[in-house]
Amino acid sequence: MRVSFEELKAQLKKVLLKLEFSEDRAELCAHIFAENSRDGVYSHGLNRFPAFVQLVKDGKVNIQATPEKVGANGATEQWDGHLAPGMYTASLAMQRAIALAKKHGLGCVAVKNTNHWMRGGTYGWLAASAGCIGVCATNSIANMPPWGGKEPRLGNNPLVIAVPRKEGHVVLDMAMSQFSYGKLQEYDLEGKELPVVGGYDENGQPSTDPAKIRETERVVPIGFWKGSGLSLMLDVLVASLSGGRTVAEITADGKEAGVSQFFLCIDAANLDEAISERIIKYTKSSKASGENGEVRYPGEGTLASRLENEKEGIPVNEEIWQQVVNL
Repeated sequence: MRVSFEELKAQLKKVLLKLEFSEDRAELCAHIFAENSRDGVYSHGLNRFPAFVQLVKDGKVNIQATPEKVGANGATEQWDGHLAPGMYTASLAMQRAIALAKKHGLGCVAVKNTNHWMRGGTYGWLAASAGCIGVCATNSIANMPPWGGKEPRLGNNPLVIAVPRKEGHVVLDMAMSQFSYGKLQEYDLEGKELPVVGGYDENGQPSTDPAKIRETERVVPIGFWKGSGLSLMLDVLVASLSGGRTVAEITADGKEAGVSQFFLCIDAANLDEAISERIIKYTKSSKASGENGEVRYPGEGTLASRLENEKEGIPVNEEIWQQVVNL
């Protein structure tokens, strides 16, 4: 089943307005959810929307709160998100980091007490489209064991790095787990096995079964011990810069809310794009590893999905679509 971008956005906005979102916030949040599905990130688009609605109903998201600057040091600012919708706060924070970068060459906004930003790449694309290199990160509830451990003590703590490019921005958006929980849900809904091992089953055996991995919460960190270490460092970074909560403190509440994030921008006015082109060209010169193999730069798949879904309509899971229609 496919629906148009306009239809998807309108349905999501309708639900948010029923929840008493203001017109501008309903418009922004619905647009971001719809964009995520349009760009092929279904796990953080329509598929994530019912969970977001539940967080609002549970009082974990304060739809009326306004993020506030609570500190500054040169081109770095600290904000308190006051538990406002994460997409709203992240959009404002990245826009402010862009403004600081245009003024100083570099700008950073660190935010405490904010909420899930959905697709982190949204804010990387925002920075790149404004002519900036963007780097942003967030912590999360503990949902990944540290390397050598069994119980979740780390977040999958996504990291985004975006570089502007006329032919299509280069945007890396990755969780610290081999597969994000949203991606595991996506495979599970489609009844598919993971293409590579993504975690462990109830017997502690490596598994490609997304349902079993979601149940055990034993996802594999990217690069094994390297991803484990990077996850920890990102938690240190975002919580220390913002004065916000750590993965442990978020986890103690039982639901993922009140997270810490940061948004860094570098003005790319003097960026030599020819260097990026040489790197991409050289990388893509590698022969495909198999019949269906393809070498892509980060963000290339997103652009391909965007063009296809704008033309053909956005694929939606019928069960979740009906669930949203009934909200």
